[in-house]
Amino acid sequence: QVQLVESGGGLVQAGGSLRLSCAASGNIFSINSMRWYRLAPGKQRELVASITSGSSSDGSTNYADSVKGRFTISRDNAKNAGYLQMNSLKTEDTAVYYCNAEITTTATILPGHYWGQGTQVTVSS
Repeated sequence: QVQLVESGGGLVQAGGSLRLSCAASGNIFSINSMRWYRLAPGKQRELVASITSGSSSDGSTNYADSVKGRFTISRDNAKNAGYLQMNSLKTEDTAVYYCNAEITTTATILPGHYWGQGTQVTVSS
């Protein structure tokens, strides 16, 4: 079994920063990619950022236009963890943020997608 647990959400004023963490545990063989999504009330789920495995811990990254230059995704392969550093937060960043990872377990050949439970980020004006 694989479990993803997010942490680091909370209430912050506009212009502030938060760092979200995503910890993966279980019978993990490899984490191929990690993504952060967010879901705001009345809006569709948005892919915020993604990072591939690459040849090192600094895999290839991609960002939604709405967060480019403000958010940074990273990962620590040794810890099976991913992070989303969010700077210059805006009220429109308010949402529940979900971690998603493509993981190959020690029991399977094909990777599967796993989700965390979500963490609330609220940015006040």
